[in-house]
Amino acid sequence: MKLAVVIVSYNVRHYLQQCLDSLNRALEGIDAEVCVIDNHSKDDTVRYLRRHAKGLRIIASNVNNGFAKANNIAIRQTKSEYVLLLNPDTIVGESTIRETLDFMDAHPEAGGVGVRMLKSDGSDAMESRRGLPSPMTAFYKMCGLCAKYPKSHRFGKYYMSYLPWDKPEKIEVISGAYCMLRREALDKVGLLDEEFFMYGEDIDLSYRLLKWGFENWYVPSKILHYKGESTHKSSFRYVHVFYEAMLIFFRKHYGHLSFCINMPIKFAIYLKASLALLKTSSQQARKMMGFVSKKRKSVQYVFIGTAASIKRCKAKARETGLDARFVTGDEQTMPQGHAALTDIKATANKVVYVVYDISAYKYETVLNIFSGNVRQGILIGTYNPKTNVIITDNEIID
Repeated sequence: MKLAVVIVSYNVRHYLQQCLDSLNRALEGIDAEVCVIDNHSKDDTVRYLRRHAKGLRIIASNVNNGFAKANNIAIRQTKSEYVLLLNPDTIVGESTIRETLDFMDAHPEAGGVGVRMLKSDGSDAMESRRGLPSPMTAFYKMCGLCAKYPKSHRFGKYYMSYLPWDKPEKIEVISGAYCMLRREALDKVGLLDEEFFMYGEDIDLSYRLLKWGFENWYVPSKILHYKGESTHKSSFRYVHVFYEAMLIFFRKHYGHLSFCINMPIKFAIYLKASLALLKTSSQQARKMMGFVSKKRKSVQYVFIGTAASIKRCKAKARETGLDARFVTGDEQTMPQGHAALTDIKATANKVVYVVYDISAYKYETVLNIFSGNVRQGILIGTYNPKTNVIITDNEIID
């Protein structure tokens, strides 16, 4: 078998459903299998998959194993030349997997490949290319020099933001959101380190690949990454798990450094964690005492699709009271999509979701339209007529 796709799921049934739909298109003609390991979700994910997903390998854990261990369980049950670790809150372009497979075939020295991840407005996610968080690289990131001098090879190395976006480049860290790995490389360096519950395991694996003499690469094939729909980044648990992962990585790979270097780095990590916890506590306290404004941005939806889909979306908009506009079109009649609608405008108080009918547009066409026409406050949405579900980065309308 050429490829095994491994997806770890936790309480993101609708996003997973969308991810699998995009995968079905992207895997057409490829000898591949898809394995979903569910970390004891409470949203009926497993029952839904067993009922609706054909030809899918499903592993239903009775506990939340965390990201690293769950991936390892699934990887051990697969046999393929390549393994793709994929987050469930992603949309994969129709040609993305084939392009990354072709790249791996043409570059036998590559241990892994990452891709061009887009945010919900179509802009590039900095996490698509990263450098190893060595003590100095991490210091430049934490003190703000990375953000101030992004094109500097020294200060900007954390995100390697001096690299071009439109061509393949060697990188150091591959994001776990889309991480294609050579099985031969995994057999040599080992699987993900299960000491990491969530976060940091992709950095650790990337580092081990480099230590074994493999290369890590970025290729400009696009995916959308909602960046952790199952993670509440304002929660105490997120802060604990994230900064604990930083400490685990530092102890594992840089614990041998002298006391004079070791202690300041640990102090900086603890300080950042403490400040993050303090900020979270303050926000929650202010919210409980009513000091946080409850005013929300208004939301407008612009639906673009076939006449049949538009009819159903109109009915759904009436039922849910959406502020909506409807445009009939598809790839042939409206190839530029919403980019041709110059009167669509977001404001400081209004967000616009352009919801594409995915029976009228390819996923990669939608990604390309947004990537080539980034406008702040105008965000990606999808409508699937098979499920009659609308999905955005923070809302599911079914």
